[in-house]
Amino acid sequence: MRTFNKLVQAAAAAVLGLAYSAGALAADITGAGATFPYAIYTKWAEAYQSETGNKVNYQGIGSSGGVKQIRAKTVDFAGSDAPVKDSILDAAGLIQVPVVMGGVTIVVNVPGIASGALKLDGVTAANIFRGAITKWNDPAIAKLNPGIKLPDMAITVSHRSDGSGTTYVFTHYLAKQSADFKREVGAGNTVNWPRNAVGGKGNPGVAANVQKIRGSIGYVDIADAMQNKMIFVALKNRAGNYIVPSQQAVADAAANADFKVKGMAPDLLDQTHKNAWPITSATYILVYEKGGNAAKQKSVVDFFTWSLNKGQKMAADLGFVALPPNVAKMVEAEMKKIR
Repeated sequence: MRTFNKLVQAAAAAVLGLAYSAGALAADITGAGATFPYAIYTKWAEAYQSETGNKVNYQGIGSSGGVKQIRAKTVDFAGSDAPVKDSILDAAGLIQVPVVMGGVTIVVNVPGIASGALKLDGVTAANIFRGAITKWNDPAIAKLNPGIKLPDMAITVSHRSDGSGTTYVFTHYLAKQSADFKREVGAGNTVNWPRNAVGGKGNPGVAANVQKIRGSIGYVDIADAMQNKMIFVALKNRAGNYIVPSQQAVADAAANADFKVKGMAPDLLDQTHKNAWPITSATYILVYEKGGNAAKQKSVVDFFTWSLNKGQKMAADLGFVALPPNVAKMVEAEMKKIR
């Protein structure tokens, strides 16, 4: 009888173990943060749930909000376009890895100007966004655009009103181009925009402002700009070529980047490739290396491993750029540290 009872107990324990394992695999997870990858994260979540039954919920609240939530342990992962400092990663016990690449593009709403027709260089763009150039027919813009009739129209700058990784990327690029911009406006998730500039929440908010305000200029991620059929500016890159943003130009900018640095966040801005888009960036996820819920930690790893292997085509279809294969393998190896 004792032997029989032990067998029953062992069988029950095995059943419970299997149930726990199934539960661990099926743990729902929640993320929040950058609006730039919102479209692809939600697309991946739909496909992943359809294939596995596991749910992933992601809220686009801005990179700053995502970092705050992961540090407060109110989400299972965070999204950020602005790479987090090594000191913060170490202090909080966070792992940071890139997921997809993209870039920030300058978009305009100027009557008579077609997409890609207007040319700007970094210094002129910086002067516009710091409020030093206020009219579209300013001599500095006209000099770069011979043959284009520029209107005598006021420029309205549209920017992010929330703490934003897109702002971080864009302002760091402009700060590289102009010491005046760096001093007056700054570089970071939030900066000191000119008083007459107009704020919008998330990339969609900036895009909406540019689309409805004649004479406006703003910055959004390339994927959102493509989906909204916005008017791109051709931007002069470090090689001296005027480039219209594209997935290939983003890939070319990242071609020689060293992702082996801590946090896997190399500087992709203003790279030397002749076709490089100057404002290229990756978007990142943040996860605790040792979390309080093993099932959810595993679910985060499973979801993003699936995304790296099965979701890259979806990313390309939405205007994002897949990580180079060797970088994707590095990301998978880094995520194995998550427990």
